[in-house]
Amino acid sequence: MTTVDPIRTARAAISVDDVDWQLVAQLRSRASNQLSEAVSEHGTLTKGDQEELGRTIILDLVEAALADRIDAGLPVWTLPQQQALARATFDALFRLGRLQPLVDDDRVENIMITGHDNVLLELADGTVLTAPPVADSDEDLIEFLVFLASRSEVNAREFSEAHPTLHLRLDGGARLAANAWVCPRPQINIRRHRLVEVTLDDLVKLGMLTPVAASFLVAAVRARKSIVVSGAQGAGKTTLVRALCAQIDPWEPIGTFETEYELHLHELTDRHRIVRAWEARPGTGEIGPDGRRPGEFTLDEALVDSFRFNLSRQIVGEVRGKEIWAMIKAMESGTGSLSTTHASGAVAAIRKLVTCAMEAGRHVTQELATSKLAATVDLVVHLDLSATSSPGGDLERTRRIAEIVAVAPGERETGYATTHIFTSRAGGDAVPGVLPDDYRVLADVGFDLPGYLAAQHRAEHGEAR
Repeated sequence: MTTVDPIRTARAAISVDDVDWQLVAQLRSRASNQLSEAVSEHGTLTKGDQEELGRTIILDLVEAALADRIDAGLPVWTLPQQQALARATFDALFRLGRLQPLVDDDRVENIMITGHDNVLLELADGTVLTAPPVADSDEDLIEFLVFLASRSEVNAREFSEAHPTLHLRLDGGARLAANAWVCPRPQINIRRHRLVEVTLDDLVKLGMLTPVAASFLVAAVRARKSIVVSGAQGAGKTTLVRALCAQIDPWEPIGTFETEYELHLHELTDRHRIVRAWEARPGTGEIGPDGRRPGEFTLDEALVDSFRFNLSRQIVGEVRGKEIWAMIKAMESGTGSLSTTHASGAVAAIRKLVTCAMEAGRHVTQELATSKLAATVDLVVHLDLSATSSPGGDLERTRRIAEIVAVAPGERETGYATTHIFTSRAGGDAVPGVLPDDYRVLADVGFDLPGYLAAQHRAEHGEAR
């Protein structure tokens, strides 16, 4: 006989507007205390065991709360109401509380929150919708974020007035960024990664790039060119890096280095059989005499550690600041590294990376930073994100590869030289520009050189594709 789990089946049973969220907060607190006591008695429990025990505790608490209502002469909850209350309490204890239904919605790409009652959902097609409040007050929202940050046993994060920023990876691959105390109201952005198992062919079908550009990138990965993917927030940088990684041989040992796991190559075991994944840890508590927090683990330390793991490629995730030196070391130590950064264009990305490198200290001059980047970065692939309004008022977003630029050491004045192999065409795909002679050999590993030259001819003569 199959047993029905009332918590698992309650997701869509009742509107969230009908849940007593103050009671949920009380039940979550009681369940958390009982669970902590049980773990202390039984010793270490796996996450799955804790969740199963938590379900039992929560159902008992809901039954007790129902008995209290009966004793008080209050209306009895219906079965769907009991299930919804249990589900909401479970989500508050183990998941994302009132945010969980939003994260579970496959249509949603971005969740943008400014205060507990100002919630916007950006869908994959660009439509923006309003959503119900995610807490009863800003104070309750901050309290839940503090609980969420401290809950992880593996990589707990501090979120307090002394440390007012929070970056978390969530179950399912989503990424949460939050601020409080340094802004008028707490603000949160949750980015859902919808395309995890993705290839360049998939992106061609979505209109992000042409088959010729895809063949060039396939060949560049096979030829072990080091590539930086740039673009605005939400342009699809991480998705493109996943697609580029899909061209790596399944048995090639890969190392990934990220502030928060986003690539998730280590979870794609059919596609990548040997992946060593490192995640930085900010540490907690006061900064010590050495300038570090207890438990801090940096990407530089991860990279040094990785040299004992016999890796073929080292992939640094997003570069926002000093991570640039981990990226440079990865590109110097191996071949075929990949990374991402925010920038408005391919050349602007190089300038930004130079600035990031100089943030490491006064000993890093502009000349040193520029020469290092020019010697290690082979290609910059820039993604363009555009949004247009439809007659109905909805936003339609388009993501395209706008530029593929080759980087090489240059004159002392600039330190690097750039060549636009693919260049931006207004309102359309990137078109062939100038192909350096040393890139013609990519035809031996999959580059459609005849197709490139034909498209180049059409672009020069203004012919349609």
